[in-house]
Amino acid sequence: MSEYALEMRDYAFSYGSVGEDALRDITFGLESGSFTVLCGASGSGKSTLLRALKPELVVAGASKGTVRVLGDDPYLLSPVESATRVGFVMQDPENQIVTDTVWHELAFGLESIGMDTQTMRRRVAETAHFFGIGGWFDRRTADLSGGQKQLLNLAAVVVMQPAVLVLDEPTSQLDPIAAKGFFDVLERVNAELGITVLITEHRLEDVLPFADRVLFLERGGTLAYDGDRDGFVRMLKKDGEGLYAALPAATRMSILLERAGRGPGEHASYPVTVREGRAYLASALATVGAQGGLDAEPLPMGRTIPSGDVVLRAKDVWFRYAREMPFVLRGVDFNLHAGRVAALVGGNGSGKSTLLCALAGVRRPERGRIVKARNLHVALMTQNPKALFVRDRLVDDLLEWSDLGGYTLSDVHNMLERFGLERLGDRHPYDLSGGETQKAALAKILLLKPDVLLLDEPTKGLDAPAKAQVGAILADLALREGKAVLLTTHDLEFVSEVAHTCSMLFGHEVACTQDAHGFFLDNLFYSTPTARIARGMLDGCVTTTDVAVSLGLGEGAHDG
Repeated sequence: MSEYALEMRDYAFSYGSVGEDALRDITFGLESGSFTVLCGASGSGKSTLLRALKPELVVAGASKGTVRVLGDDPYLLSPVESATRVGFVMQDPENQIVTDTVWHELAFGLESIGMDTQTMRRRVAETAHFFGIGGWFDRRTADLSGGQKQLLNLAAVVVMQPAVLVLDEPTSQLDPIAAKGFFDVLERVNAELGITVLITEHRLEDVLPFADRVLFLERGGTLAYDGDRDGFVRMLKKDGEGLYAALPAATRMSILLERAGRGPGEHASYPVTVREGRAYLASALATVGAQGGLDAEPLPMGRTIPSGDVVLRAKDVWFRYAREMPFVLRGVDFNLHAGRVAALVGGNGSGKSTLLCALAGVRRPERGRIVKARNLHVALMTQNPKALFVRDRLVDDLLEWSDLGGYTLSDVHNMLERFGLERLGDRHPYDLSGGETQKAALAKILLLKPDVLLLDEPTKGLDAPAKAQVGAILADLALREGKAVLLTTHDLEFVSEVAHTCSMLFGHEVACTQDAHGFFLDNLFYSTPTARIARGMLDGCVTTTDVAVSLGLGEGAHDG
């Protein structure tokens, strides 16, 4: 048997419809029991690499080179061998669940490989206990929250007792608390069961603390880094841009202090958790305080909110999907103002998407009403951006509504350039990466020049540079063009940087609405990692930019 659980040698892959390589000369070997994070920009080939390890999921294209799973070619394994060697967890919790009840979902894979009833019952029972899902063992899968569905997907893979677990952005659609819970369980699977983990994830804040290995793909599909966590941090620090912004807040804060000569030093390991970040900050402040020269100023508890007329309003809105079902929205009152970026946050199933659909006129409230300004043009982008695409070329798809929106081919090319998609105009929309698809969908909607933009999870699948790009576009739409922007997201750091106001949905109603900066300062769980690190030491800090300003280091000091 090979010394590696997973191995690639000189591997390359190209999609048939594109012709150019999505992956080039990929060579690495992962030891058994390791926890490896695969990261890189949107479109760098992360999902393509993961799917190459599971032949059942490989899309049409041409490949060359060597792939090995536990020393064997995965393409020569029988279906049973493949199912019991490599488990795969996808991005969307809905796409992997195939049965109607929790217990049946856990048993489905074992039934499919013909396992005897006694062994199957024992496996299902111990897996349910390990994952803590015994309390909802008999529930319908349709009634589970997004976090519960993804945890069930993980359990249904682990019950097969695979040697290797591959995960493709498994928390991209989970709220922050559910995502933390998922990663905690995943760490236990690795540490206590010895299962080798390879995961791609844009949330480095949550997953990097568990990693003993990092693989970094550059755009163009080449492996630019293969090594430990500290070496990865040093590489991104030297680059000073791009995915640097995706590093954990504790890491970015320590680099900020280090560059200002106020950190413990270049050779120390970089902190990656809130606890380590607080210890690092306390040490740095104590050191500098003893030497003199520290000028930390508390920031104001709130930020200025642009004034703007209410253009869209929900008044005492109640909604349910059927009369026999419970209400998803209960007496919701909500105002959306022109010239502002507003955010809706809350747990999976709290009603965020439903409220957006009601405001867009897609769902009619059972009670209450939606009031909008006269001749207001409202556009909605749902969680599934692929639903917008119907043509074989992206540029043709973006031209689809040209008669309705009164725009031209030149406008389409300008919009593609605005989103950094100018090279992809001839691609089939379904050949784009997840992040590229999100940006293309937003570009298509913006061509219609809406007055109100309702966006459901617009940062899903986006890398840090793409998020910054989208954030700048949304801010420009609100502040320069006077548009009203409302987004739902689980990305609290994005909200802290972009939104003017933030509302939380809980109990199927709006629990609070506040200026975004004050919202994150007042919260403990629905807050940013920077706010947790700085709490009690640097008052008023929600982002690393706030830390830089508080310490008199300048607003851009953390950006390199």
